[in-house]
Order: sequence, then structure tokens, then C-alpha cells
Amino acid sequence: MLACGKNVAQVVQHLGVSEQSYHRWRDLYGGMKSDEAKRLKQLEIENGRLKKLVADQAIDISILREANNYLGKPRAPSYRGGAGGRS
Repeated sequence: MLACGKNVAQVVQHLGVSEQSYHRWRDLYGGMKSDEAKRLKQLEIENGRLKKLVADQAIDISILREANNYLGKPRAPSYRGGAGGRS
């Protein structure tokens, strides 16, 4: 639309976005071709998925450490009464 001679205000009004959104988009994606922008979006999605995976693994490790600390603590010997201990 800009190439057809319309100004930025007309274009953003037609698209239903603010000029600020347009300028932010242009700063992020202005020099990219459409296939590059699509690839960037795919990489952002993949990055989010990997971050979630790492967070889940960190939680698992934390749970295992807590369980190990709980189970690994020496316990006081249990005495069952009776005379003399060992037979």
C-alpha cells in the first residue's frame, strides 16, 4: 500500500493497527523477506518450546534432589525392645 502512494496513517488505519505497532514491526522485520520473517517466527516458537522443556527438566531435577536428600539421610536405628539386641 505504501508502494502504491498511500501514507503510513492511511495504511495503519486500513490494517487496524496503531502507528506505534507499525513502526515496531518495521524495526523488527523491515529488512526481511517474508520467508525470513516466517523462519524467525518458527525459531521463536521452537525456542519457547525448548525453554519450557528445560524448565520442566529443572523441576524434575529439583524433585529428585529433594527425594535423594530425604531418602539419603541416616536414620536412627530402630530398637524393638527385648533383651540384648543381636542373638
